Amino acid sequence: MFVRIVKMGFQEEKIDEFLSNFEKNKSKIRNFEGCEFLELYRDKHNTNRFFTYSYWKDEESLENYRNSSLFKEVWANTKVLFNEKPEAWSVDKLVSIEY
Repeated sequence: MFVRIVKMGFQEEKIDEFLSNFEKNKSKIRNFEGCEFLELYRDKHNTNRFFTYSYWKDEESLENYRNSSLFKEVWANTKVLFNEKPEAWSVDKLVSIEY
């Protein structure tokens, strides 16, 4: 398993549109084969900046998603709302501590 982190900044007036699109598609993304976890975060101080954290079975699963019609539709509707270039990282989870 590995984690995909994506940082996105949105035009202030487009945030509701982004959140609506995410709400509409979050279950489809989470239920995509190989996706094991999905969360959306909002920066406390720069409230037009959001982060998605998703856990993937393997890199092939993420690539399958990125090549899917679902991703192409979601990304097409999302990228036009940006106010800055998005950034993405694929990282391996090394430690997780839960109480």
